[in-house]
Amino acid sequence: MADTPITLQSDRGTVLLTDGPPGYDFTQLPGVLFDPRTSTYRAQGRHYRAVIEHLVREKIPFTDSARGWENKDAGWKLKVDWPPHWYQTEALDTWVKTGRRGLVILPTGTGKTFLGALVIQKVSRPTIVVVPTLDLLRQWVGQLADFFGVEVGAVGGGDYFFKPLTVITYDSARIHAERWANKFGLLIYDEVHHLPGPSYAETAIAALAPFRLGLTATPERADGGETIYPELVGPIAYRREITELSGDFLAEYQAKRVLIDLTEEEAETYKSSREVYRQFVADRGISFGSQSGWQRFIFEASRSPEGWKAMRAYRQQKEIERAASGKLAMLEKLMLQHVGERIIVFTADNATVYKIARKYLVPPITHQTKVKERKQILERINSGEYTVVVTSQVLNEGVDVPAASVGIVLSGTGSTRENVQRLGRILRKYKGKQAVLYEVVARGTAEEFTSDRRRQHGAFQ
Repeated sequence: MADTPITLQSDRGTVLLTDGPPGYDFTQLPGVLFDPRTSTYRAQGRHYRAVIEHLVREKIPFTDSARGWENKDAGWKLKVDWPPHWYQTEALDTWVKTGRRGLVILPTGTGKTFLGALVIQKVSRPTIVVVPTLDLLRQWVGQLADFFGVEVGAVGGGDYFFKPLTVITYDSARIHAERWANKFGLLIYDEVHHLPGPSYAETAIAALAPFRLGLTATPERADGGETIYPELVGPIAYRREITELSGDFLAEYQAKRVLIDLTEEEAETYKSSREVYRQFVADRGISFGSQSGWQRFIFEASRSPEGWKAMRAYRQQKEIERAASGKLAMLEKLMLQHVGERIIVFTADNATVYKIARKYLVPPITHQTKVKERKQILERINSGEYTVVVTSQVLNEGVDVPAASVGIVLSGTGSTRENVQRLGRILRKYKGKQAVLYEVVARGTAEEFTSDRRRQHGAFQ
C-alpha cells in the first residue's frame, strides 16, 4: 500500500503539516518545528517554498492545500507600449536568475513601479504590493490599472477590497496578514527599507508567496536591519546608484552645502543650552551610541527638575539649529535666486514648516495635511501655479514631483537614506532641467557633524 501523502494546510500565517508516511520526521523539512501547543508540525509561511522544493526533490508524495492561488499563468500582459530602459531589463533578468527573489535598488525617478509591472507580467501570479503610504497606494493602484487594464484591489485608508492584483499599506498588511498570507504567489515590497521593523517583518514571515521583490533606493538602515532582507525577501539582486544614471535617465544635479553663522545672541544661547544638556547626559552616563540612548535620556529627564531643565535646553539648541535667523535669510536669498523654478524646502520639524509658511506665504505639507489638500498642492506645484512648498518629512519618499528642480534642506536627521530620498525628489527628468540640492548648515553647531554623516553617500561626493 502506498504511503499516505503529506498534507500541507495554511493556518494563520503558518504551514501545517499532517498525515504522511508512518513515523515520518517532519522536522527534517526546512523550517518545520513541532508545536507543543497543538501537538502538530508547522513552519512559518515564508518556508512554504523551501518545503515544497524539498518534497519535490526527494519525490515525497504530498497534497498542497496551503496555497490559496491557482498555480497557472494569470495571463497578465502589459497594455502599454513602453520599451524598458536597459537597467530595467538588467534588473528583471538578474532578479529572475537570483531565483525570483531579492532586492532591486534603483534611484528615485528611474521607474521602479514600471519594473514592478515587468516582474508581475513575468511571474503572472496573483500579486500583492505592499507600500508605506496612502499616496503610494493610490499611485500604484492607478498605474497598475493602466498597465494591465484590470481592476486593482486596494486595502488601506478606508479601502478594503482584495483582487488578484492588490495594493496594500504596510500597516494594513500587518493587521490583515491572516486574510491574505496564502492568497498571493508574488509579494512586492515598495520602499522595502521599512520592512525590517519588528511588526512589518511579520508580514513577510507569514506570507507563503514563493516569489518576492523588494524595491528601494536606500536599503541601508540606521539599526542595521538590512541584514534580515535575505530571509524575508531575498538577497540584493541588482543595484544602480544615482551617479550611474544621472544625465541620461535622471536630471543632471549639483549638491551644495551652504554654511551660515549664528548671531552673537543665538551663539551664546546655543552654547549655554548645549552645556546644560551635555552636562546632564554626562552625569547620568547616557550614551547615544546605543540604540536605547535617546529613550534613556527621555526617561532620566522626566524624573527630576534638572532633567526637565536639560530637556528644555536640548529643545532650545535644536530650535536654534533648525531655524536660525541666518538660515531664514539664506532661504529667502535662494528663493529669489531661483524665482520661477519649482522649489521644495525640507525641515526636520513641523514648527519650522509653519513658521516658514506664515513668513513667506507658501503652502506647507506635514503629516497633518489632509490627503486631498496634499494632492492639490503637489498638482499646483507641477503645473506652476505654486512655485514653492515647505515640508517636514512627509515628502521624503513616495511622492512624484517631476517639475521640482530645487531642494533646500534647512534641517534633518543624520540619516544618509533621508538625504538621498530628498535628493531623489528633484531628480526626475523634466524638460531638460538642471537640479540642485542646497543643504543649509549652522556653523559651529552639532549640525555640522550631522551634515557630514548624512553626506556619506556617493551621490554627495
